[in-house]
Amino acid sequence: MPAFRDDATAEIAASIGALESRSTVATRLLEIFTTGQIEPGTRLPPERQLAETLGVGRSAVREALAALEMLGIVTVRSGAGTYLRGHTSELLPQTLSWGLALGARQTADLIEVRSALEIYAARVAATRMDEAAVARLGEHLEAMRAAQRDLPAFVESDLQFHLELARGTANEVLLDLLQTIRSLLRVWADRAAQTQAEAQEAIAQHAAVAAAIGARDPDAAASAMATPMHSAARRLTELTR
Repeated sequence: MPAFRDDATAEIAASIGALESRSTVATRLLEIFTTGQIEPGTRLPPERQLAETLGVGRSAVREALAALEMLGIVTVRSGAGTYLRGHTSELLPQTLSWGLALGARQTADLIEVRSALEIYAARVAATRMDEAAVARLGEHLEAMRAAQRDLPAFVESDLQFHLELARGTANEVLLDLLQTIRSLLRVWADRAAQTQAEAQEAIAQHAAVAAAIGARDPDAAASAMATPMHSAARRLTELTR
């Protein structure tokens, strides 16, 4: 997709296309806005235009843009429109304690965006991780297996697995995004009463991700990562109800 001019809202909207049945509004907009093809400071299509292109209601677009604004990806200027921010890594200047104030809606938005980013990271890591990083990913997986009866240690090993994978993308902005979102969601996750059965399920899921990355198969890596992301989203969503 070519880079867009400063005022090319029609072109940007046309590039988005209709929303696929398995996608969400925030996920689709995130894919477009973080490709690097849109220059920082570019005015984005208005809600009405985005809604028509995606085939959804304006309220769905409004909620998605609000989530992306909270993450620092876009900025909304009253009376002027929505713009892509210059530095997507400048996320949420508020401290981690803000995580305690997240309501169900904000948490759901974060879960949704985190899932999309983790799946994308797995796809990219499959083509960029060097052998040493792949080996470390395996070590984190083994640490998860060893910590099945020590759930706090298991959670930490799980975190290290995902951080290793994110570093393997060689994309600092993506790493910053994932670290910020995971930190905020961990305020909720640390309250979860995880069981050994859930730990065993997670190990199998992460093993599939590691195997796909080791095989340098981007499609398989993304597909494999979608499974633990779905499980994690379900658990976190249940916590916020």
